[in-house]
This record gives sequence, C-alpha cells and structure tokens, in this order.
Amino acid sequence: MKQFADATIDEINEVMEKAAVAFEEYKRQSISKRAALMRNIAAALESTSDELIQVAMRETNLPEARLRGERARTIFQLNSYADACEQGHGLEARIDTAIETRTPPRPDIRKMMVPLGPVVVFGASNFPFAYSTAGGDTASALAAGCSVVVKAHPAHAETSEMVAAVIHKALADSDLPKEVFSHVHGRSFDIGKALVLHPETKAVGFTGSFTGGKQLFDWAATRPVPIPVFAEMGSVNPVYLFPAKLSAEAKDIAEMYAASVTLGVGQFCTNPGLIIGIEDDALHRFIKYLGDAITNASPARMLHAGIAEAYAKNKAVALSQQGVEVAGSSSAAAGDGEGSAAVASVDAKTFLQNSLLHKEVFGPFTLLIRCSDQSEMMKVIKQMEGQLTSTIMATPEELKNNDSITRAIAETCGRLIFNGVPTGVEVCWSMQHGGPFPASTDSRFTAVGPDAIKRFCRPQSFQSWPDALLPEALQDSNPLQIWRMLNNDWTRAAVTVNKPANNAR
Repeated sequence: MKQFADATIDEINEVMEKAAVAFEEYKRQSISKRAALMRNIAAALESTSDELIQVAMRETNLPEARLRGERARTIFQLNSYADACEQGHGLEARIDTAIETRTPPRPDIRKMMVPLGPVVVFGASNFPFAYSTAGGDTASALAAGCSVVVKAHPAHAETSEMVAAVIHKALADSDLPKEVFSHVHGRSFDIGKALVLHPETKAVGFTGSFTGGKQLFDWAATRPVPIPVFAEMGSVNPVYLFPAKLSAEAKDIAEMYAASVTLGVGQFCTNPGLIIGIEDDALHRFIKYLGDAITNASPARMLHAGIAEAYAKNKAVALSQQGVEVAGSSSAAAGDGEGSAAVASVDAKTFLQNSLLHKEVFGPFTLLIRCSDQSEMMKVIKQMEGQLTSTIMATPEELKNNDSITRAIAETCGRLIFNGVPTGVEVCWSMQHGGPFPASTDSRFTAVGPDAIKRFCRPQSFQSWPDALLPEALQDSNPLQIWRMLNNDWTRAAVTVNKPANNAR
C-alpha cells in the first residue's frame, strides 16, 4: 500500500488559511452554483475507473459488491443534497414584513441560514466512500456554502487521495477555487488536534469511536472561540423483545438478527449490540436459535488489523465477565485479521451492576439481557445511555399496551424502529442519524439526509434592509423561487408591499 506523509503544522496552517480565503469566495456563490459543484463531483465519482474500487478493496478488505453499492450511495447523497441546496431548503428563509400601524411599529425583519466557514471533516474507517472524503459531511458542508478540509483516514489513505483528486477535478470543471476543498494525511493525534484548534476552523464533522469524537469535542471546547463538533460516535443499538411477538416468531426473529449482527462483519455503527428480553420459554428458544445461527457464521476479514485486534480483545473482556454465558460462536477459528461472531447472555441484575457490559464491542457480537419481568426491563431502559437507534419487537397490541416502556425507550435514541433491524440507514429527509450523548455530541442534528446541511449553518437576521442589498433568498421578488415563510405562511410568492401579517394586532 502507498504511504503518505503526515502533514506538518506549517502545512496545516497554510491549508486552513487558504480554505478561509476560498470560503469568502465560495459563500458568495449562488445555491445553483453550489448544487452544480456537487453534481459535478457525483458525475466524476460515477465515471471513476475500476481502479478506485480495487484500491478500496485492498485497503479495507471490503468486498467489491459492497464498495460499488457504497459508491452509488455516495453519488446519491451528493445529488440529493444538491437538490435540497438548489431548492433552498437549507436556507430556511423567513420574512416578517413591517407593521407601521402597530404600537410600537414592527420593522421589516428577514432571516436565513448562512454558512459557518471552513469545516474540517475526519474520514471514517468503516465507510471509505459514504462517510469519508466525498461523503455526507463533505456534501453537507459544501451545500451549506462552506469550504472543506478532509483529514484522510489512514486505513484507506490511497482511496481517500483518489477521491480527493475527483473532487479537485470537479472544482476545476465548476470554475471554483481549488482550495474550496483540501485534503491532508495524518496518523498522529497532533494533526487532528492542530486542525481542530486552528482559528480558521469553524466546525468539525466526525464519524467514528467515542474516544476519538469526545477528544475532538474537548479540544474544540478549549479554544478561545469554541466551535461545534458534530461527532457521530457509535451505539449499541438495543433491541427490546416483547413476549407475544417472540412466542410467535422466535426462529424468524433470531435468523433476522443473526444476519444483522454479522452484516459487514458487524462493522456498522448501527449494529445491534444489545438484545433485551423477558425470561420465559420463548426467550430461551430465541437464544438457542440465535446461538445456532451465529455458530454457522463464518469468520471474515475486518477492515484492518487494528480493528480486528480491538474486536478480539473487547469480545474476550465481555465474555470473561462474571455471569456472562456464551450462547453461540463461530465454529470456525478466526484467521489473521478476521472477526469471529459471538452471542452471549446475562441476567439483567448482573448487567445493571456491571457498566463494562454496556460498552460497544465493535464487530459481530451481541449480548442478550434476560429480564425477570417488565419492571426489570424498565430498569435496564432507564440505565441505557444515548443511542443512535432502539428497536421494539412487539405485536401492535403489545406496543399499544406498553406506552410507558415505549416512551422511555424513545427518550434514549434518535431513531425508534418497530419490528425491524437497525442496520441500514436510508438517505432521505425523514432519517435521523444521531442521538442523545454519547451516540452523538449534538442530538438536535442528523448526519444523514438533507437536514444534515443545517449542521454547518447559523441563522442571521436582516432588519429594515434595502431590498436590492438583501441576499437573493430574502428579496421581495423571490428570484430563487424557493419556499419561504412569509408572515407565518409557507409560500413561493413575492412579497407585496405593506402586506399585512396574519398575526397583526
């Protein structure tokens, strides 16, 4: 594999200073110009040769079909965020016209979202395309009008370098400054720290471990001028099994969850790491079915040696805890760099007393918690940390009759799933990919879907401003033809002079 030298501090200073200069030009571009850039990146990525896929396969151990699918997802993200950008959704334009007859008179006030500035994006290890160099954070920031500096993930540095070249070609084709996007390498923590602490950095996007995301967040908080860090830091994605549903479908649910636990060798932030049920015959049947399915799962290569080693270590620690019983593990031995699937169980009392069992084991592993009754299940829920997802497996009647449990589960997560699996994150407007801490550093935002653009903007109001000098999104004639809230009504209509407000008094 190709080796890339860490950026020096002088190089980082130069990159950030140039990104700040480029931002001043890029933020003045029209939303159609931003959208065109993103579509050009998508088109250039779609036209890349098979060499990109082959390099990514070599660096990540991911299969060709998965990488082709992920590249397609990345292209879709770029195009869908471009559409949202061009339609003005991220601008959130608001207009309240003046009411001169009111006492006191109300001035004309107009508000929209404006870009924050240069955004530093840290590439993710487990998604070399969709959450890395041209992934969701980069697409969101470009749509918002920000310049972007990506720190390549060292586990797929060559792939990242090739995608960066694609973006630079798109910038040239779009007649935009090349420094709108910059790309640096760095294995040292000092590189990440320097990027976060640089005074020109205005926001950070991160997908990865809790340790990494929390460190970036802490660095950002110590700056003379703190900045937001939007870190998605993983989750154990608990699954709650209700008795009637499980009694009727124990085998089917077990097979469905065995596939979800082992999907991609368990290397998804939405991998179901905890399964919680009430102890009865149905739960014991489920444990046996799940254990049998996991036993038949073959070990497979993980993303890189470091992840494989960490998985083996963390799994061994979890399995060594008092009261933990192995319910099933891959019958074949794991080779170098491979992850071997396992499922274990523990009673709820032990789980509640041992915080180590609450931690994510990143890989094809899940822990089943056996509760004595619904009251003990509620205790488990109350102790659950913030999650990206939580799943309820229940009949509609059980869901209806257990409203207090459902509401308690909902408080802990960003996405609440009914009778499904958490793996698989749809790119759409209604997706919430983020959750209460420690799943993410700011549960108000999503890292997936066009609403992710909002992370890299801030609201700004214009009061009593001359129409011709307003941003186009706020001008009377609505030259962008976007949806705006005009005096409490959503409309694409132009502003009529002295139009009365609906709430005028």
